[in-house]
Amino acid sequence: MTNPAPLVAPREGLAAALEKLLGKDLLAHVQAVEEDSITVTREAIAGVMVQLRDVLEYQQLMEIAGVDYPDRPERFEVVYHLLSVTKNHRLRVRVSTDEATPVPTVVPVWPNAGWLEREVFDMYGVLFSGNPDLRRILTDYGFQGHPQRKDFPLTGYTELRYSEEDKRVVYEPVRLAQDFRNFDFLSPWEGADYILPGDEKAGGTGEAPGKGAPSPMTAQQVKKADDAKAAPPPTPKTTDREAQTGAGKSANKAAAKPSKDGAKAKPAAKAKTPATAKAEKAPAKPKAPAKPRKPKGGDA
Repeated sequence: MTNPAPLVAPREGLAAALEKLLGKDLLAHVQAVEEDSITVTREAIAGVMVQLRDVLEYQQLMEIAGVDYPDRPERFEVVYHLLSVTKNHRLRVRVSTDEATPVPTVVPVWPNAGWLEREVFDMYGVLFSGNPDLRRILTDYGFQGHPQRKDFPLTGYTELRYSEEDKRVVYEPVRLAQDFRNFDFLSPWEGADYILPGDEKAGGTGEAPGKGAPSPMTAQQVKKADDAKAAPPPTPKTTDREAQTGAGKSANKAAAKPSKDGAKAKPAAKAKTPATAKAEKAPAKPKAPAKPRKPKGGDA
């Protein structure tokens, strides 16, 4: 099995270093798909995190997640994801607990754990002792239950709506409009093996119960009826022959003969605009300007 995450080189001697560093607080060390996971005692989680940060150089807390195993005596697991920037390696740390036993907080080790622990508390109900602000972070005020527990109903416990009478949003117990139906995932064309409410009124069809309304014609009958229909005749054309269009050799020969009065066809004269007619009447060469006359009696 290959890991879809980016390839990270394994850390040499990590197992021996963890066993030496943590001692009896280390309950299990599992390496799968090139990832290391350790399980430690719940009461020693804060001290273990300090050792992993300061000695093994896991400087960053990337995530805190919750897991629910309802069949276990301690049904919840709190999973810490650590990252070593200098060693380019990730480590997963697990602790287990139940609904009433709190887990020591790691906020003094990593301040960002405050919000992450609040999310696990909101979704799973896991308590963290020492968290300075342990309250819900994703659900609404007054929300009942913890949504990511396996026994949490999909519809929840309460519903909210806007009350026109109270002019505000009110919370009420969940009331389903109808019971959930049992779906058989059969093809809707084949039908179910039971009669749905209302289908019993469609009696007298000769069909088996629950098979739905019968089709008036089968596919073969429909195809046979379509083939029996005669195609409409094609619309005849009125200009299929030259005699119908007036074209051909005889028409061309008749058109070449002169008329009885001897007139010949002349091309139509092009209409002249007023500007064109005025330009044609103008002389070809412009007149030279007249010379000025000398005044009589000498110079003025």
